[in-house]
Amino acid sequence: MTTFVKQEVKNNIGYITFFHPAGNSFPSAQLNELVKTIQDLDANENATIIVLQSEGTTFCAGASFDELLQIDNLADGKQFFSGFANVINAMRNCSKLIVGKVQGKADGGGVGIIAACDYAIATTKADIKLSELTIGIGPFVIEPAVSRKIGHTAMGELTLAGNEWKSATWAFEKGLFAKLVQPEDLDSALEKFASQLASYNPEALAEMKHVLWQNTAHWSTLLYERAEISGKLVMSAFTKKALEGFKK
Repeated sequence: MTTFVKQEVKNNIGYITFFHPAGNSFPSAQLNELVKTIQDLDANENATIIVLQSEGTTFCAGASFDELLQIDNLADGKQFFSGFANVINAMRNCSKLIVGKVQGKADGGGVGIIAACDYAIATTKADIKLSELTIGIGPFVIEPAVSRKIGHTAMGELTLAGNEWKSATWAFEKGLFAKLVQPEDLDSALEKFASQLASYNPEALAEMKHVLWQNTAHWSTLLYERAEISGKLVMSAFTKKALEGFKK
């Protein structure tokens, strides 16, 4: 299958579905497309809420290693990691509540995208990991979103044990997931919750979205400062060697 980010609206619910054959990892072009799709559905009067989902067995493997290996200057490095900053800020600034449907594992930036959802329903197969330190960088851009959901202590535990998968149950108990279900129950649980949410007063939902994201306006600059840190580190010899090892 080819890479895509697509959208559709059904019964007042806007659906965003993304896919990449490399574990639903994100190259820059697809990150940009995701931002545009979020903004399109935000402006679509037929969508009251948004559901964010992916195809395949993995929810999202984070950044594209192929593209990371090609970065050879600070400007390009900052630009690439700003892609994740753009996505998180688009989700934060979206006037509509975003529900994440998490069917499988998430690593790195994928965890950040889940954290930027207003509500996430996941299956027991949705283990998570922040592996950035193992390749010589760190989850700097997504840290504010993840810490906002699970707290600084859990964020530190997840980050420093970068070679370990944390179970979906751990993520649920820490607050990353609002609901945890068996894989065969995910579709029905998502449909039931999203349909109920979409039936509420759109104005009330928009006000609630604003309240949930209060005190995050500084992210419009903070996340790009963090992107520059990652952009600098990704050029290090340590990171280049680690990425080549992972790719092999």
